[in-house]
Amino acid sequence: MQLLPGIYQLSGSLAGLGGDQILGPWDECNMYLIDSGSSCILIDAGNGENIDIIFKRMEMWGLDPNKISTLFLTHAHWDHAGGARLFKDRGVKILSSKETADSVASADHRCAGFLYHKEMIPVTVDRIVGDREVVTVDALEFEALHLPGHTLGCMAYLLTFNDQRILFSGDVIGTLGWGDFGWDGSVDFDKQRYIASLFKLQGIPFDVLLPGHGMGSYTDPVKRVNISLNQALIRWR
Repeated sequence: MQLLPGIYQLSGSLAGLGGDQILGPWDECNMYLIDSGSSCILIDAGNGENIDIIFKRMEMWGLDPNKISTLFLTHAHWDHAGGARLFKDRGVKILSSKETADSVASADHRCAGFLYHKEMIPVTVDRIVGDREVVTVDALEFEALHLPGHTLGCMAYLLTFNDQRILFSGDVIGTLGWGDFGWDGSVDFDKQRYIASLFKLQGIPFDVLLPGHGMGSYTDPVKRVNISLNQALIRWR
């Protein structure tokens, strides 16, 4: 579905867009597509099991799957990165943090396949991006923000598009509507780093928050960061 001019949500169990919730309401993440005009850019790959549905949905909206050029991974969990190998095989360039790149190449427990009774298919990332690094794709600038905690490799991506600063936050911010924060069962989950990441994110201005699961926030989304930070400080200190 189209969320903003040129920005689409391609999947997401909680939105009824791919994923049947048999494994729980998080078995398919929110995949986002940015239509640059020259190509299509993805945020996260989904779990890979719904790719045919996703491509049919793209075609229905007049988007060509063959124009997908670039995939940014927010982190290594199966519901976000399980489909990365399928895009790699189509010639799509994959970018991620160093930690995420190592996790998906190893396809080890950091990918959390055990949560879904699935095995991650290993994939090699094409480019590692660092904190506050700006990546230009088709004249669009994506700023990578390293926000470890949910996993050690968590990245959010900040894009200025049509005069709005849009944050693709992955699972750093609560994944059930206005929930608190991402799943805390990952083998590389870290409470103190998570708190530091929320403080960091609190100081970064943006207009729209598009999370890894659940609903986006289009009005004063920093309030959602404040809620997550407050709950983290109450529960984890």
